Amino acid sequence: MIFAIDPGNEQSAYVVLNDDFSIKEGAKLENKGVLDSLDAYLFYANGEKHVAIEMIASYGMAVGKSVFDTCVFIGQLKQICLNNGIEPKFIYRKDEKMTLCNSMKAKDANIRQALIDRYAKFDFKNGKGTKANPDTFYGFKADMWAAMAVAHAYKEIYLDKE
Repeated sequence: MIFAIDPGNEQSAYVVLNDDFSIKEGAKLENKGVLDSLDAYLFYANGEKHVAIEMIASYGMAVGKSVFDTCVFIGQLKQICLNNGIEPKFIYRKDEKMTLCNSMKAKDANIRQALIDRYAKFDFKNGKGTKANPDTFYGFKADMWAAMAVAHAYKEIYLDKE
């Protein structure tokens, strides 16, 4: 299973993928909730455990407090993993863009559509389906798409190479 996280300074999104890469769960929560979910996953999950965290990269621009708060949160996530004997992998945004879109110029909309193209079963417009007939991304919102991009990049970079 893969636990993939799109960290933020106050709230973060995560998705958990089963071994067949189907989505087991996902949410956007306050950071404390994500820490608790990660800790529970590492304690209760059976089989091989993988953790992928989107990492911040410097592009030479000035950043503010929220970026540094996100960096601190990433450190907390890593420490929970290490405490449970797991070495998390950091996935950079450029990795997501290249594995999903083969272009560094890709935007969020391109990444979302690439995820829909790969994982949706029948709703190739938005990947969600309806309440009566849900598709792969039913219930997805906001940063959960970014967490799914982290999971996909991790899968391609680390698991598909095995």
